[in-house]
Amino acid sequence: MADFEPNKDDDHGVAVQSAKPQLKKPPLYKVILLNDDFTPMAFVIDILMHFFSMSEDMATRVMLQIHTQGIGVCGTYTKGVAETKVCIVNEYSRENQHPLLCSMEEM
Repeated sequence: MADFEPNKDDDHGVAVQSAKPQLKKPPLYKVILLNDDFTPMAFVIDILMHFFSMSEDMATRVMLQIHTQGIGVCGTYTKGVAETKVCIVNEYSRENQHPLLCSMEEM
C-alpha cells in the first residue's frame, strides 16, 4: 500500500474523452376511439371532454370524425399515459353499458 500515490497519472499517456449519453425521446402513441352503432354521440363527446380535456367544440369535431370515418384520434401520449387513458375510457364505457372501444397505436 506504500506504492499507492493518488495524484500520480497512471493512464500512461492515454487520452480519454468523455462521451455524452445518447438519449432519445420515448416513442409516442395515439389514443383512438373506434365507432360503433350503439354508443350515443353525447357520451362520446362527454368522454372526449372529461378524459382528454377537449373543449366542447373540439370534442364535437372529433366525435363527428369517429362517426363518419370510423376512427378518431383523442390524443398523443407516452406509452404509460396512453395505456392508462385506454384502460380508464374502456372501463368507464363498460360501467355505463356502452360498447365504445378505445385503443392505442404507436406513431
